[in-house]
Amino acid sequence: MITLTLVWIALPFLAGFTVYLVPKLDRFFTLFVAFISIAYGLYQCVNSSPQAIQLLDNFGVSLLIDSLSGYFILTNGLVTAAVILYCWHTNKSTFFYTQAIILHGSVNAAFVCADLISLYVALEVISIAAFLLIAYPRSDRSIWVGLRYLFVSNVAMLFYLIGAVLVYQTHHSFAFSGMQGVPPEAVALILLGLLVKGGIFVSGLWLPLTHSESESPVSALMSGVVVKAGVFPMVRMALTVSELDPIIRIFGVGTALLGVSYAMFEKDTKRMLAFHTISQLGFVLAAPEVGGFYALTHGLVKSALFLISGVLPSRSFKELHHTPINTRLWVALAIASFSISGFPLLSGFGAKVLTMKNLLPWQVIGMNLAALGTAISFAKFIFLPRGGEDQIRPGFWPGLILLLAGLVVANVAYYDAYTIANIIKPLATIFLGWLVYYFIIQKISLKLPRMLEQIDHLMGVMSVMLILLFWMVWA
Repeated sequence: MITLTLVWIALPFLAGFTVYLVPKLDRFFTLFVAFISIAYGLYQCVNSSPQAIQLLDNFGVSLLIDSLSGYFILTNGLVTAAVILYCWHTNKSTFFYTQAIILHGSVNAAFVCADLISLYVALEVISIAAFLLIAYPRSDRSIWVGLRYLFVSNVAMLFYLIGAVLVYQTHHSFAFSGMQGVPPEAVALILLGLLVKGGIFVSGLWLPLTHSESESPVSALMSGVVVKAGVFPMVRMALTVSELDPIIRIFGVGTALLGVSYAMFEKDTKRMLAFHTISQLGFVLAAPEVGGFYALTHGLVKSALFLISGVLPSRSFKELHHTPINTRLWVALAIASFSISGFPLLSGFGAKVLTMKNLLPWQVIGMNLAALGTAISFAKFIFLPRGGEDQIRPGFWPGLILLLAGLVVANVAYYDAYTIANIIKPLATIFLGWLVYYFIIQKISLKLPRMLEQIDHLMGVMSVMLILLFWMVWA
């Protein structure tokens, strides 16, 4: 099994270089690798025996593959496959598919790393591949947004690298377990890098512009899997080091509330989805024990919504309210919106119930408010007029159907959620959210400031967050 795992890790990078030799097969290579990851992720989800691999002693690579990794790997495979199918009939070049497959492999590597340096390498490769995909259109705007993302990411990872060195100085090991008993500054520096990389709390305010200005397939990859490469290590650390669990949970609640507060009042579809990505990442961190299943559900939903946003008549909710959209497109939009709101029969229901059952008492009020805000936010999509005759381009539906089918099939993962009490609560939350949206939010014109999204303020926020993290670790 060790050999099979190593081949699976290396396969995307080998395929990425191979497609340049046979460019006519670029889509087939990329799709094949994505389906291999789907199969591997499914196996790990049902495999009850974690697999630990130590390649080169303390100075080398430590890998840990278990059911938590399996959920994240499965998410990566499904989202990548859907994006490739979405782009199948477009004129994307071999360069696009090469970067997509290298990004896929790097994200997979991040999901199995169990040491700080291997994770650092994986995250840096992710940054480069993501930058090249963001800047793929080669417009001035896309290049600026890509460079902005790369700059913020690299600065954050410098803090992370210093923290990793301090961990090694203490334990002579880079293993995640070495986070226990290290100097507070090491923990603060590492967490700062991961918070920025994962788009968590105010450290994630680089995310709305980056996700909203990228092409829809790239936005789907960024929101569906890339940001989770920064979130996964924090989930793993919270489960490994008990002292970090309360800190991670605090950021989970704060992130869920911050993101949904922006999303409720956002008038642009892609920016609303981007802010809601921040919020949903908070749900993943709020209950680390079940974060894998929630990450899977969110990845499927958000990727589907970003792909749909690419074919809507407009990005403005105001304009969409006066432009009926294709009925089939509205149905797909409603299914994804229902799932993320926690509607029964879709995996979002089980994920939310499971998360709520694993919260600590002090988290309950905040996370319930975030769930209500989610229902309010996605009422914007559900109440859009339908009946339009817009033609949907060829190739749109296969990728979307894969994601929506995943939401239905993944619903069986937690069938114990189907009790009367569990069903009534989310239905009541959704109904209340719709009422608040229809009678209050829809009539309010509130434009939240974007000052903190500017690059100079993003750097300042890192300094503030570092001080906050020092205080939390020392407390």
